Amino acid sequence: MSASSNAPQLQLLGPGHAPALLAFEKANRAFFAASVPDRGDAYFRDFAARHGALLAEQAEGVCYFHVLVDDAGDVLGRVNLVDVTDGSAELGYRIAERATGRGLATRAVRQVCDLAGTAYGLTGLRAATTFDNPGSRAVLHRVGFLPAGDIRLDGRPGTRYTLAL
Repeated sequence: MSASSNAPQLQLLGPGHAPALLAFEKANRAFFAASVPDRGDAYFRDFAARHGALLAEQAEGVCYFHVLVDDAGDVLGRVNLVDVTDGSAELGYRIAERATGRGLATRAVRQVCDLAGTAYGLTGLRAATTFDNPGSRAVLHRVGFLPAGDIRLDGRPGTRYTLAL
């Protein structure tokens, strides 16, 4: 069976995802840096410790990290809920360059929004993106996020969004 024969699966981040997640981040570093701040060299150098810290945060319930994984075990994307507090969280996501344009971001973000309201008991989500990231803005609109005001992200103009669950 080929890696593209089945739809990628959204999975809660676990210890076993570390090698594929690091490969995903390295392979897409330049692509991501074109639209979001670069993670920096320390992220890659200290990846094992960072991965462990993320899993600890997730165990505490302050964040929920998800990976979109294909049949071969390759990570095609991540969808994260961070800063969980008072029934809400901040949504962030990124899809591998080779997997863009296939509706994967919209599908994965919808799944995480559903999980946020059911499994995680949240009542609202926040997100933000820059004006020069039309793909991300389109995903948020398709999923039902509403604009909640202009902001600046790392010096670039953008919009903050909210979604009631």
